[in-house]
Amino acid sequence: MSTAAPEPKANMGQPVPRYDAVAKVTGKADYAADVPLANPAYAYLVTSSIAKGRIDGFDLGEARHVRGVIDIITHENAEKLKDAKLFSNGGYTSSTIQPLKSADIAQDGQIVAVVLAETFEAAREGAHRVKVNYTAARPTASFDSEGTTSASAKGQLARFKDDPKVGDFAGAFDKAEVKVTASYATPAQHHNPMELFATSCVWSGDRLTIYEPSQYVTGLKNGVAEQLGIDADNVRVINAYVGGAFGSKGSMTPRTAIIASIARRLNRPVKLVASRDQGFTIATYRAETRHEIQIGAGRDGRLAALRHEGAELSSRADAYAVGGTKTTTRLYACPNVDSMVSIVRADRNTPGFMRSPPEVPYLFALESAMDELAVKLNMDPIELRRVNDTTKEPIGGKPYTSRSLMACFDEGAKAFGWSKRSAAPKSMADGDWLIGYGCATTCYPTQMAPAAARVRLQRDGRARVEIAGHEIGNGAYTVIGQAAAERLGIPFEKVSVHIGDSDLPPAPVAGGSNSTASTCSAVIMVCDRIRQRLFKALMPNESMIDKAKETVGLGKTPVTEAATSGQPLDREKAFDALGVSMVEEYGEWKPDGAPMDSFRAMHNGQMRMVGGPEMKDKIAYAFGAEFVEVRINRWTHEIRVPRLLGAFAAGRIMNPRTARSQLMGGLIWGMSSALLEATELDERTARYVNDNLADYLLPVNADVPSVEVIMLSEQDDQINPAGVKGLGELANVGTNAAICNAIFHATGQRIRRLPVRLENIEA
Repeated sequence: MSTAAPEPKANMGQPVPRYDAVAKVTGKADYAADVPLANPAYAYLVTSSIAKGRIDGFDLGEARHVRGVIDIITHENAEKLKDAKLFSNGGYTSSTIQPLKSADIAQDGQIVAVVLAETFEAAREGAHRVKVNYTAARPTASFDSEGTTSASAKGQLARFKDDPKVGDFAGAFDKAEVKVTASYATPAQHHNPMELFATSCVWSGDRLTIYEPSQYVTGLKNGVAEQLGIDADNVRVINAYVGGAFGSKGSMTPRTAIIASIARRLNRPVKLVASRDQGFTIATYRAETRHEIQIGAGRDGRLAALRHEGAELSSRADAYAVGGTKTTTRLYACPNVDSMVSIVRADRNTPGFMRSPPEVPYLFALESAMDELAVKLNMDPIELRRVNDTTKEPIGGKPYTSRSLMACFDEGAKAFGWSKRSAAPKSMADGDWLIGYGCATTCYPTQMAPAAARVRLQRDGRARVEIAGHEIGNGAYTVIGQAAAERLGIPFEKVSVHIGDSDLPPAPVAGGSNSTASTCSAVIMVCDRIRQRLFKALMPNESMIDKAKETVGLGKTPVTEAATSGQPLDREKAFDALGVSMVEEYGEWKPDGAPMDSFRAMHNGQMRMVGGPEMKDKIAYAFGAEFVEVRINRWTHEIRVPRLLGAFAAGRIMNPRTARSQLMGGLIWGMSSALLEATELDERTARYVNDNLADYLLPVNADVPSVEVIMLSEQDDQINPAGVKGLGELANVGTNAAICNAIFHATGQRIRRLPVRLENIEA
C-alpha cells in the first residue's frame, strides 16, 4: 500500500471538523473541576475587603460552627511557602504578592483565609461567616490617584533593554509639514473566561497530581514544586481541556500552591472552584494604559517622524508591562522614531497577559493617530498606509520574512465596499442613523518556542502523538493531529492526540500565538524522523551513503530528502523490512535564534520565546486589515455595529475551519474592547465594582449581525517548518481603532478614550 504526504508547501490545510467536537457538544469533555476525586474536602476562599492595610485579627467562631467545616487556614496557621519569581520576568507566578504569608494586605481581593469543609455549600457558608478585622490605609487606585510612582520600564524588566528609536525625531518632527499630536487611553479589562479558576490537588505519598485549567502545564508543575520545595518530578498537572483563558491561565497564580499545601496537610484531596468575582483579583487582567502619539509627515503622506510614549499601570509589588512600542515603532516606514514605556505603580493586583497584550492598547493609539493624519492630509486612510508600507522595519533595517498588509487592505476593501464611502464626516446617513466606515491595520508578531514531541506509527497506519500542549479552544488537538497525518501520509481519523499532561514531552505556554507554530514544528520534525527510519529500511545502500555524507557534513542525503519532501512511502513494505509492527520517535525542536539553554529551560517550564521584532536578522509578523461599519442614532446616540470584516495573512493556515472561528471571535472581541468592556474601579477604595457577568459588559450575537473573515494565501518559508505565523491574537487588534475611526466618520467627533459609550457621543 502506497501513501504520500501532501505537498509540504501548501499554504492551507484541510478544513476538517474539530478533533474534540463531539466530546465538547455532548458534554463528554472533562474540564478541571469535572474530574471526580475520592472523598475530597472542598475549599472556599475568603478575600480581603480592603486594598491596602493590615489584618488585626479574625473572628472564626461562627464559621467553625457551620456543620461540615473541617478547618480554616489563615496566615496565622498556613504553611509558609517559598517565594516565586514573576512569570513575565523569567519565573512562574502571576504575582509576587503571596497570600497567607503575613497580615499585610497589598491589593483588593487578596486571599486572607481558606475554609475547608465536607461539602462545597458548607465551605461557602463558613467562608461567609468569617469575620476579619482590618486597619485600612488609603490606597492608590489608578493613574490619576495620589501616591502613584512612575519610572521607565527599561531596567525594571529583563526583556526591556531599550526603547526603540532611530534617527532624529525632534528635528524631523519640528520640520514636518503636517503634524498630529494626540493622547489616548484604554481601560482595565478582565478575561472572564467561561470556566472559573479551579484547582484540585491529590497527594499519593510524596507525589502530587493537580487538576487545573492551565495554558502551561509544564510551567505550573515546576512552579508549584518550587513553592512547595519538592522535586518537580513528583508533580503532575493534568488538564485535557481549558474552558477559555486568554492569558489568565498562562502563569501560576498563588492559589495553586496554597491548595496543594492544604491537601498535604489534610492528607486528603482538596477541590477549589473560585467564584466569578474572586477571579477578578486572584488572577491577572489587562491593565489600563495611556498614550502620547506624535506624527510628522510630508504633504504626500510619507511619515517623517513618529514618537509613541506609553504608560501602563502595575502593582506595587511587580514591574509588569507589555511594551507595545516594539511593534508600533516598526509597523510603517519612518526614518525618525522615538519611544518610551513607563510603569506606573498603584495598590492593585498585578496585571498580566490578555489576548494580544501589547498590540490591543498600543495599536489603538497608533491606528487612531494614522486616521487623524489621513484626515489632515485629506487622504484616503488606506492610501496613507500604502505610501508608508515597507519591506524593512525602520529601527534596525531588518527585512520582513513576508508582509501582505496591502494585499489584505485591497481584498478587504473590495469585499467591504470601501469605494462607496463618502470621505467627508457626517456625509452618510440612513434616516435617523448616521453611518460611518472605518479601517485599521492589525498585526501580531510571529513567535515560537522550543517544544518536544513523541510520535508512534503502527504498521496499520494508526499513529499516536504525545505533546504537553494545550486545548484552550484554539483547536490544538485538531491541528496537531493534522500535522502528523499530513507528514505521515495517513488519514486524520487514524491519529490520536494526547496533550494537556505535564508527564508528556514538554511544550511552551499556549500564548503569544506561538502554540501551533511550536507544537506542529516539533511534531513535523519527529514525523520526518519516523519517515527517515522507514526510508532507510527501503534504501539500505543509500543509508550507508547517507551516514558517510552526514559524517562529513555534506548536507541533505537521499534518505533525508525522501523523508522530508513528501515522497510516497510504501509503509507496509518498510515495516516488513524493519521486522517490527511499530516505530516510535522522540524529538526536541527549537526555532532559529533560540538561546543555548532552550531545551533545559523547556523541561524546567521556563519560556524561551523568540520571533517577531527580536529575531536576529529578520522580522516576522502576521498582518491584516479590518473594516467596520457603525451606525449612530442622531437623537439617542445609540451605537450599532452592523458589519465587521477582516482580511488576514498569517502564513500557512493549518485548518481554515478552526482559523476562521479564531479570527471571527477576535473581531467580535475587538468590537467589545471598543464599545463594551471596562473594569470599573472605585477610586476611593481601589476596588473593582463590576466584578460579575451581569455588570461587566460582553457582546452577544445581536451586537454584531455580520462578521466576515477573509484568509489570504501567504507562503513564508523563513519562519518555522510548519510555515505558520500564528493568528489566535491577530483579529482583536486594531478593531478598537477601526470603530473609533468609523465613529469619527459618522459624527465628526474624535474619541480617544475607551470604551465608547452613548454618553460620549456629542453629535
